[in-house]
Amino acid sequence: MSGKVTKVSGPLVVAEGLVDANVADVVRVGEKQLIGEILNMTGDSASIQVYEETSGLGPGAEVVTTGSPLSVELGPGLLENIYDGIQRPLEEIRAVAGHTITRGIFIPALNRDKKWKFKPLLDIGERVVGGDIIGTVQETTAIEHRILVPNGVSGVIRSIEAGEFTVEETVAVVEGEDGKQTPLTMMQKWPVRVARPYKKKHVPNRPLNSGQRIIDTLFPLAKGGTAAVPGPFGSGKTVVQHALAKWSDVDVVIYIGCGERGNEMTDVLNEFPELTDPRSGEPLMRRTVLIANTSDMPVAAREASIYTGITIAEYFRDMGYDVAVIADSTSRWAEALREMSGRLEEMPGEEGYPAYLASRLAQFYERAGVIECMGSEERLGSLTAIGAVSPPGGDTSEPVSQATMRIVKVFWGLDSSLAYARHFPAINWLTSYSLYVDTLRPWYDANMGKEFMLDRERAMTILGEEANLQEIVKLVGADSLGAGERLTLETAKMIREDFLQQNAFVDVDSFSSYDRQLRLLKLILDYDALCREALGAGADMEALFKIEARERIARAKTVPADAYEAVYAEIDAAMREDIAQIRKGA
Repeated sequence: MSGKVTKVSGPLVVAEGLVDANVADVVRVGEKQLIGEILNMTGDSASIQVYEETSGLGPGAEVVTTGSPLSVELGPGLLENIYDGIQRPLEEIRAVAGHTITRGIFIPALNRDKKWKFKPLLDIGERVVGGDIIGTVQETTAIEHRILVPNGVSGVIRSIEAGEFTVEETVAVVEGEDGKQTPLTMMQKWPVRVARPYKKKHVPNRPLNSGQRIIDTLFPLAKGGTAAVPGPFGSGKTVVQHALAKWSDVDVVIYIGCGERGNEMTDVLNEFPELTDPRSGEPLMRRTVLIANTSDMPVAAREASIYTGITIAEYFRDMGYDVAVIADSTSRWAEALREMSGRLEEMPGEEGYPAYLASRLAQFYERAGVIECMGSEERLGSLTAIGAVSPPGGDTSEPVSQATMRIVKVFWGLDSSLAYARHFPAINWLTSYSLYVDTLRPWYDANMGKEFMLDRERAMTILGEEANLQEIVKLVGADSLGAGERLTLETAKMIREDFLQQNAFVDVDSFSSYDRQLRLLKLILDYDALCREALGAGADMEALFKIEARERIARAKTVPADAYEAVYAEIDAAMREDIAQIRKGA
């Protein structure tokens, strides 16, 4: 069924004569067969957002509907791939069309010629339901791809065989109750705007270990949780997101570059293939899918890229994996929503954003969670959603930041003043928060000991006291403070500079294990406690601040990972001896 274009306004095309078309149907526009999606229908007139450049398109051009919604292909071949916002493989497009994406080009998301070695896990005669794992493919050395029975399919396996197959070839046949036989391939399609089903959602109760001290210790994120990283230009959002993608203890990472600068996405594309996964020793790309839709690419595809990425993430989650989706940045995605809304002449909300901005953001973040997967066997999977927000001028009172903060449970607020002072990650410990602390406490108590959370609370208290004391210092100077208050300032400085500050570009410091974080923070807090005791006994404050162990604590975070336990124990012993000598002299 086809219609005719009546109006073209940038990425928005209006066509008439599409009587049998539905909202969300994918259409082909013009002689170049540009890909588009129907946004709304009025009678037989359809408003279409086109995911490609529309220059040269005019009234009278033919529009043909495919009759199906915008969907992604799910199967072996996703990992190590780089897609655009509507899941076109960029590497294969470059091989065919050069460095510029040719309009109307269509290359399947999954390679149709490559054969994968399928290993069955079930036998003929076994009963299956949607979500069951029928076999596996070793897609990369890091990830075993589990082939799932599509949702809605159930019955008895009538044939299943091992061997090498393409994603379109039949690997098994399932016969339903009605006697109808359904051939199963290793590939399935899923509409991106529809969340994949699950049996049950659980409360997230395991932390995501990112190796970033300020995140893991002060503002932890749970696996299956949601987090936002807002910050102004130059505050280090992208580096924080890169660090999370590199070091987080998840099985699969989906990195969505939606609307960010091309050079930042280039950094990702150049860096990730060369990075070594700390968990397996393999290249990090072996468990990564990249979606690149930079600011110079069509704005409508930027809007779709978020949904493309999270649908792929849900697919790996349904296999029972822990998955992280990192979106950089949701502000650019919201700008794409605003542009399309304006062209549709919808009633604008605050700052011109559509009135449904908050509900669209919620639809994205609500697809995160810890879930019980579909299928007859019990297995859990998790999807963690982390979104960067780029408020103009760093003003978090703008609509995207406010709508995001109402949804997410972790807020890592980046501060330009910290960034200008070269304190990275520039996460402000006074404005950031995590609402997962209480639900994660049992895990920390069981795996790290109860002192970990007690030390965290003590560190947070010292940082809060420092902020209050700094106000007094600004008014009357540091000399007016008592010895205990000056020690609080010194300890807070140690927490900030020796613990929270972390260099993402130095191998030794870029990742810090939980045990190392616990020991390093304990060194600083023990120094504070011992000094307070010594001050109470009349010890000289300046002498306490100048002990050799104080300098060694400052350099402790650069101690190699295989030697830190012995070195930290040595520093602790030396610190106690030095302070005891000063106290004895008093």
